[in-house]
Amino acid sequence: MNTTIVHFDLDTFFVSCERLLDSRLNNKPVIVGGTGDRGVVSAASYETRAYGVHSGMPMKMARQLCPAAIYIRGNAGTYTKFSKQVTEILQSEVPVLEKSSVDEFYADLTGMDRFFGCYKFASELRNKIIHEAGLPISFGLSVNKTVSKVATNEAKPNNQLKIDTGYEKAFLAPLSIKKIPMVGEKTYRTFCNMGIKNVHAVQQMPIEMMISVFGKNGRVIWQRANGIDHTPIVEYHERKSISSERTYGQDTINVTTLKTTITAMAENLAFQLRRGGKLTSCVTVKIRYSDFQTYSKQLKIPYTSADHHLIPVVMELFENLFSRRLLIRLVGVRYSGLTAGTYQINLFDDEKKTVNLYKAMDTIRIRYGDRSIMRAATMGDGARTIGNFTNPFNGEPPIVLAHRTQ
Repeated sequence: MNTTIVHFDLDTFFVSCERLLDSRLNNKPVIVGGTGDRGVVSAASYETRAYGVHSGMPMKMARQLCPAAIYIRGNAGTYTKFSKQVTEILQSEVPVLEKSSVDEFYADLTGMDRFFGCYKFASELRNKIIHEAGLPISFGLSVNKTVSKVATNEAKPNNQLKIDTGYEKAFLAPLSIKKIPMVGEKTYRTFCNMGIKNVHAVQQMPIEMMISVFGKNGRVIWQRANGIDHTPIVEYHERKSISSERTYGQDTINVTTLKTTITAMAENLAFQLRRGGKLTSCVTVKIRYSDFQTYSKQLKIPYTSADHHLIPVVMELFENLFSRRLLIRLVGVRYSGLTAGTYQINLFDDEKKTVNLYKAMDTIRIRYGDRSIMRAATMGDGARTIGNFTNPFNGEPPIVLAHRTQ
């Protein structure tokens, strides 16, 4: 029995979410990403493509190419909510689902032709997502993941494409070699130096030549160019880590700013844990200096989601890590080893009022936004743009919590 794999991709996902929240953005050039010169384009609407803007491009270059676009920093919490909604729709309908990113999904529909036809089923599922989530989505259907993903990219925007069994090689042949997954800019330049730009030329090459040029990756690229891919669907599992990073607009050595940044990160990530019913057992702090040297330290801890346990650990790791005394470009905090659970009172360290305080804070944040209430220690320049969250009070100041937790 031939396998049947469908690949779903939410079109310009971040932009689509913003348009769903604000219809005035419809049919206008919109770019979502870091708003500083060092920021990166996370998503760009199709209206900006004519100017050469694409995801992964430095924001500074995007502004030069398309100065008339509407630039939005975005809200990670909003995008996660919409992604979860689509995930739940797919999980309720398909037998095996792989969530490869926040906006991409693979599903194994093998054997479903007996009942109602895989293409018809995928089409109805796409329409259900558009109707219930309100987001444009495309899909590609074929015998494997590689061809399905390429088919999705060819079907965009907001469309669908089926590649019949046996026509995979013919479908791929006229396309640019850049369309094949695994072929990045460096690999593409190597192909260009060999005089190769489309998939058909790779299909004609001996596999031994591909291996001699690209090593073990040469075999994989050759197979994918020929429509061969036996990669299985990896069933969706919940995330095992959560993280936040901040790249400064200007490198800094101001310790107060640095500590404010990582404290705000630690506090916000702790709230994300509690909101998701998770506990962490490992804390990691990362520093990238102005010379792009990157260092990190991590520490195993008892399971917790409490700010007053996590923030001191984060600060301790930062103190141990910050040793070069050079200008810093980026800092980051990550909680990993996540498991389901809720914070329990420590009979030796905590009081009931501390737990009640967290409940009250989280209630305010859930209703009014992640940064609507915060510790005084997380105020200031270092925390101005932590976590890509916007102030829900439309200019009104957030509640400041001056609470001694140690």
